[in-house]
Amino acid sequence: MPAYRYRALNTGGKLVKGVLEGDSERQIRTQLRSQNLRPLEVGAISQGGGAAANSPRVRRRLFQPRISTGDLALVTRQLATLVQSNLPLDECLQVAAQQSRKARIKGLLLQVRSRVAEGHTLAYAMGEFPQVFNEMYRAMVNAGEHAGFLGPVLNRLADYSEQRQYTQQKLGMAMIYPFILLGVAIAVVVALMVFVVPQLVGIFAHSSRELPALTVGLIATSDFIRDYGLWALLGLAVLVVAFRYALREPRRRKVWHGFLLRIPGISGLLVAMDTARFASTLSILMASGVPLLEALRIAGQVLTNLVLREDSAVVAERVQEGSSLQKALSESGRFPPMMVHMVASGEASGELEAMLERSAVNQERELEMTLGTVMGIFEPLMVVLMGGMVLLIVLAVLLPIFDLNTMVR
Repeated sequence: MPAYRYRALNTGGKLVKGVLEGDSERQIRTQLRSQNLRPLEVGAISQGGGAAANSPRVRRRLFQPRISTGDLALVTRQLATLVQSNLPLDECLQVAAQQSRKARIKGLLLQVRSRVAEGHTLAYAMGEFPQVFNEMYRAMVNAGEHAGFLGPVLNRLADYSEQRQYTQQKLGMAMIYPFILLGVAIAVVVALMVFVVPQLVGIFAHSSRELPALTVGLIATSDFIRDYGLWALLGLAVLVVAFRYALREPRRRKVWHGFLLRIPGISGLLVAMDTARFASTLSILMASGVPLLEALRIAGQVLTNLVLREDSAVVAERVQEGSSLQKALSESGRFPPMMVHMVASGEASGELEAMLERSAVNQERELEMTLGTVMGIFEPLMVVLMGGMVLLIVLAVLLPIFDLNTMVR
């Protein structure tokens, strides 16, 4: 049964929005009137999750539903609980939709439910919304449906989504203070250069004595910021936009990713982040019953670095040719040695999924400690840098004053 998004007025004249299921717009309007609502607008929710548009291509581009990692984790946890309660799948989706307070999520779940009610599998229904349910998610759901363990698989997916949400929140919270400090430092220095320095150095404008090089540089910098600061900022913004646009082309993006992997310090962080995600995804897929080759292909897609993604594809090819996973990862040279050793131990003991999960946890823990150390160093470094810049400005102003005092004496 299709879902419709509506806008209506209640008895108090207040605008009400929501989503209802029905056979037609007329039936939805009848339902609304039975609830003492006066319908203003009723439209079918398209495959992309928005109101139906004239052009399917435009509709897919403009009305693709996107939900946050936290919302996805919550929906997955609700579905897992409902499925394990032995309710029919379409009823589980109906209840989950009713529990959601967000119209976008409710419409999405009702659309998935309508596909399931038509006889499709849950994985197939979710496949119509790839921007919400990625390939790894759908592969696990498909494996769970075929094996008859959909509830435990959804629980595993909920754990994974919640861990992703926790990691993103922790990283975001760790970055707030340094970025605020950086913004304040830049604002203070710009304010000094634009408003304070010109007033202070004006007293030296009519002096015939040669000014110190530091003062001359300060005056030139202040003049440049006042005269061309906005243009420089605009040019920088244009460069950033042009650079991001250029990186849309896969070949250029791969070159850029290869350059990042050659930068000391940054390369280690990037490899640790990507390979931890790779190991965690591979572990979840294999534990859900996805074959190793298919799991390797899907896990490779979660790698954000194109060079590492290409290496994962080579690893999958070597495993397909008969090589062990440990040997294929070792020959790649991109994956951390500890991960390779734990994979070797897992293959020898028959506990590859557990070892991959342990490897991912260890890498994430090390990454968290590294980021904490970097942030701990960055904060006092910004304070020292800001103090140094203010000191240079003060010296540039005071040096000519000291020279004037020497002339008077």
